Amino acid sequence: MTFSMPTISGELRTARLWLRPPRVEDAEALQAAIEASLPELKRWMPWAHQPSTLAQRREYVAASLARFQEGTELTYLIWASDGETLLGNSSLHHLNWLVPKGEMGYWVATPHTGQGYAQEAAQALTSMALDTLGLRRLEIRCDARNERSARIPRQLGYVQDALFRNDAVAADNPLQLRDTLVFSRVQ
Repeated sequence: MTFSMPTISGELRTARLWLRPPRVEDAEALQAAIEASLPELKRWMPWAHQPSTLAQRREYVAASLARFQEGTELTYLIWASDGETLLGNSSLHHLNWLVPKGEMGYWVATPHTGQGYAQEAAQALTSMALDTLGLRRLEIRCDARNERSARIPRQLGYVQDALFRNDAVAADNPLQLRDTLVFSRVQ
C-alpha cells in the first residue's frame, strides 16, 4: 500500500479568527495566554500543572512546527482575525494517515472564553480535516465533567460514541479517576 501525505493548509480564516501554526516569535504571547489561564487550564489539562519557562515554550513551539511539517500533529494558534490577540490553541493530533483519522483538542485563554471562539475554531478544523485532508474519522475527547468542552462537539454535529469510565487520572486531582467522553464525526 502506498501512502501520500495530503496537502495541509498553513492557515485558516473564519469570520472572527485566524488559525495558523505557531511561530518562534509567538512563544511569549503563548506563554502569557497560558499563564493568564492556569487556574482554568489546570482543571482539565495535565500539561498545565508543569511550570514552564519562556525558553521551554520556545522549545514547544519549535517541536510543534517540526510535527506540523512531518504531518504527525497539526497545531494551530487561534488569533483574532486582525492577528493582534492570541485567543487560544487547537490541534489535530493522534493522526493516523492510513485509516485516516485523528483527534482534535482545543483551549481558549480565560479572558476570551464564553464568546464562541473554541467552537468557531473547532468548526474550521473539522471542515479542513474531513473535507480537505480526507480524514474519515475525527474525534474529540474530554473529561466528562467538562460541560463547556463537551458542548462544542454536540453543537457541531459530532456523535457521542462512548463514555469511558475511570479512563484516566483527573487533571485537577491525581488521586481521582475521571470519565472520558468520546465524540466523533465520520465521512
